[in-house]
Amino acid sequence: MQVQRVSPSAWYVEGVSALGTSANQNFISNAAFVVTADGVVVIDALGSPALAERLLAQIKTVTPKPVTHVLVTHYHADHIYGLQTFKAMGAKIVAHRAAKEYLNSETARLRMEASRQQLAPWVNDDTRLVHADQWIDGDTTLNLGGVEFQIKPVGPSHTPEDIAVYMPSEKVLFAGDLVFRSRIPYVGQADSRHWISAMETLLAFDAAVIVPGHGGLSTESRKDMQLTRDYLVYLRSTMGQAAQNLEPFEDAYAATDWTQFEHLPLFRVANRMNAYNTYLLLEHESKQ
Repeated sequence: MQVQRVSPSAWYVEGVSALGTSANQNFISNAAFVVTADGVVVIDALGSPALAERLLAQIKTVTPKPVTHVLVTHYHADHIYGLQTFKAMGAKIVAHRAAKEYLNSETARLRMEASRQQLAPWVNDDTRLVHADQWIDGDTTLNLGGVEFQIKPVGPSHTPEDIAVYMPSEKVLFAGDLVFRSRIPYVGQADSRHWISAMETLLAFDAAVIVPGHGGLSTESRKDMQLTRDYLVYLRSTMGQAAQNLEPFEDAYAATDWTQFEHLPLFRVANRMNAYNTYLLLEHESKQ
């Protein structure tokens, strides 16, 4: 983990393009922080308490100021299992209210149970899910230490609770997992139709630099969002046609030309699952 400068007041750390494992401590996503007059505002908390401690060590190389707030772009494990470290320090957690349903779900419990086995010892019986101190519902502007943060809900997309965080003073957009760079996105149970339209919402910000949820910084927003967008559009087109024609998924998947994406990191791990979930989603959409 090495801190990289984003703008005069902002820095980030970049996770590896891999699945979360014990070997990488679940360091597979990005986190960022902004130094304000009063303290540090962190965007996402990484995928284990140990990673959050490492992030804190990186923050201390930049400033001795305490972390006052953590803004959570969404409640996927690789972004939130470090929250308890910041909470214990007294930081205020801010997230979208839609995350409450996930936090109280069987899915969240089972995911934590699996993570305790797959990511031990970094995620263990002491690791817990952390609720926000401030739940937001709509567009929200926070002035923290003299810095304006514009928070815009952009879900349901990658998750129901997606938010984007924009810092207009330095034209920095923290996009969460609406933007994946240089790797196959994780689609999961995403609303891919809204995800595609939400990317246009992100482009409406006058951002000079985007910190994605995964991958390196983007200074060419439309070009760098194109990979994620093209992939989602292709999934919907191919799997949607198969669902409409009542073609079995395995036959449709085997017949689809994946050439333009198969060279990307995590293609072999994630693509079949992404395609299957999109097939089910389009099957459901066709019945509405």
